[in-house]
Amino acid sequence: MYIHQISVFINKNGKKINSKIVNIELKELKKIISENSITIILNTHRTLPDNQKDVILLKNLVKEAESRLLADFAKREVQKLIDKLNRLADSIDHRQNLESLILFVNQDIAEFIRLPIPVEDRVVIDNTFATRDLIRGMHNQVNYYVLELSRDEARLIEASNDKVIKELGFPFPFKNEFAQIAQSHPSNATRRQNLMAEFFNQVDKIVNEARKDNPLPVLISSEQENYSAYLKIADQPHTIFDTFLSRNKHTGQDHAIVSDAWQIVREYNININNERKAELQKAVSLNKFVSDTNDIYRAIKEGRIQTLFVEQGLFQPAIIQNEQIIYVPDDQREGLGVIDDIYDELIEMNMDFGGDVVFLPKGELAKFNGFGAITRY
Repeated sequence: MYIHQISVFINKNGKKINSKIVNIELKELKKIISENSITIILNTHRTLPDNQKDVILLKNLVKEAESRLLADFAKREVQKLIDKLNRLADSIDHRQNLESLILFVNQDIAEFIRLPIPVEDRVVIDNTFATRDLIRGMHNQVNYYVLELSRDEARLIEASNDKVIKELGFPFPFKNEFAQIAQSHPSNATRRQNLMAEFFNQVDKIVNEARKDNPLPVLISSEQENYSAYLKIADQPHTIFDTFLSRNKHTGQDHAIVSDAWQIVREYNININNERKAELQKAVSLNKFVSDTNDIYRAIKEGRIQTLFVEQGLFQPAIIQNEQIIYVPDDQREGLGVIDDIYDELIEMNMDFGGDVVFLPKGELAKFNGFGAITRY
């Protein structure tokens, strides 16, 4: 079974690009209903010696899951499930950890994923898996590639916000085999430009090949001349940020490159969010805006919602009874029939109808209690 975490990038032409960054089908996972579906969620560390603590934390959470199962069921009824959970936990190489780790185990499934986001350490045992952190990771993180491009070579780095996920290996770093030929024709500008265009074309081909299974947008780190030349030959220019990172040097640690790149990407996304907020303000003036949760729920089911707007960090457990959303206290989130987060439930419903979602910083939707929607008509 596979889980896809999707990050939505919207360029200034309004083009949406969906990007897969982990390997489990989220929609499949949310639909699974099975008694004693165990979700273990924990924060982890990327480096030694801190990631050695992750082993201990995971063991403690596994032990908590065992204790809760044995408190409600006879040992013979849940022993196979406990064994499966322990085998999965033991199989994890904590040297590969990112910011968090999520385990999913039931009678049929034993999977884990790593995410580059902080989470709340906890164990959830229910008839469904707890996927709130996946969805928050899906929408709150900006995942992208940085193409470090010079006239001599190209490097490709996968990033999430200001953190390096990995620098891609072979065929990267990709060397310019035409460099010496170009140097041998110092007076022939046309010849040099043609050779450079051919090198960039080769780079573009292998970048797109690398992106095939993980189609994140690309931020180019280079000089203005190289950036402009690359856009001319790019096969998929709409997947490239229409801004670039200007760096004088083309060597350096990947974390330093991503740190600089994030300043560009973050500002870019702030501008995009401002544009989306303008859409929201216009919708309010045109009476195409809904803010009551139950009104939004009904409108989604009728296919009338285009965009949901949600404040970051907003969570709300709820139940749906007689087609009515009823909020429940946070300490009752694990109760029978309780939806872990109603906002995520509505987001997923709206995505199934072709709608989208915009997460805005805390306080941006204060007068709408943190949640609202633009209708299609």
